[in-house]
Amino acid sequence: MKVRVLGCSGGIGGRSQRTTALLVDHDVLIDAGTGVGDLEFEELLRIDHIFVTHAHLDHIAMIPLLVDTVGDARSMPIVVHGSPETLRILRSHIFNWLVWPDFSSIPDRSSPFLRFQEMRIGESVRIGGGRQVTMLPALHTVPAVAYQLSVDGRSLVFSGDTAYSDALIAAINEIPDLRHLIVETAFPDEQQDLALASRHLCPSLLALFLEKVKAKPEVWITHLKPSRAQTTLQEIADNCGQFKPRALYNGLELEL
Repeated sequence: MKVRVLGCSGGIGGRSQRTTALLVDHDVLIDAGTGVGDLEFEELLRIDHIFVTHAHLDHIAMIPLLVDTVGDARSMPIVVHGSPETLRILRSHIFNWLVWPDFSSIPDRSSPFLRFQEMRIGESVRIGGGRQVTMLPALHTVPAVAYQLSVDGRSLVFSGDTAYSDALIAAINEIPDLRHLIVETAFPDEQQDLALASRHLCPSLLALFLEKVKAKPEVWITHLKPSRAQTTLQEIADNCGQFKPRALYNGLELEL
């Protein structure tokens, strides 16, 4: 299993700043931020599944455009997986015929371009080739989840957007084969009040989070705010040096 970073920024600006999206092999997306827009048409056509962490725009922005672009060229619908709350938000506020057409009923409900599939915490979906995606808890300002990707006794966890979460830490500690942990850290410590209010992590909170993680995976930092990225990364190095966290970047490929 290869995980390719299409976007990992907490903002936009220039070619290097794309919002959150991970491409798993050739056919699965974890979130669908603006990074998806850099894929060629043939690559977009191969995407069968999208696993959504939460309904904030920087994580879902390209779902409507992706479905509109490739829907009539596919023989099967794209399946969007998410928590019941997240899928309700997508149906009510995006695919509502006001912001965007309801592609779960186009061209008709028996053969739509898009299908929603609810998942719950702890539930796993097998996506072929021995690959499995499991929903884990997270904590954000809207209902949010993390995901565990597994294949052949190796796992990666992607936190999505989250504050410090004992439930997520407990779930991570139940994974004996964790190779990679991708965890957000949006703000520097001088903006800790903002991090707490918006339910994101800052370096000192990340350090508390990582102290409770029993495994010693490779730690990758995502969702850095562009204007404070270097400050945040330096503070992460100062606070979490034993893990040697590294910044995620567009084009990076992680292999399981």
